Amino acid sequence: QVQLVESGGGSVDPGGSLRLSCAASGSIFSYYAMKWYRQAPGKQREWVATITSRGSTSYVDSVEGRFTISRDVAKNTVYLQMNSLKPEDTAVYYCYAGSFSSQTYWGQGTQVTISS
Repeated sequence: QVQLVESGGGSVDPGGSLRLSCAASGSIFSYYAMKWYRQAPGKQREWVATITSRGSTSYVDSVEGRFTISRDVAKNTVYLQMNSLKPEDTAVYYCYAGSFSSQTYWGQGTQVTISS
């Protein structure tokens, strides 16, 4: 059973930083892509960032230049470094993995709250 476990959420002031982690139960090379999504209260879940098995990255426009997705293959972990955080970044952040066999997996989510 594949498991994705997020950590690193919390509450910070606007302009602050957080680093989210997503630890996978197996090799992250098993997945064609790993992604971060977020869901704010009363809103639909929104894609935030992707890192492919080849290491290519992409971001939603609203976080481009502020967030960085990366991975540590040895630790089977994907990270989301979030800088210059804004109140509108407040959401539950979810880790997603898509396998080459078209299976998808989600983590349980971690709360990020930005407020002064």
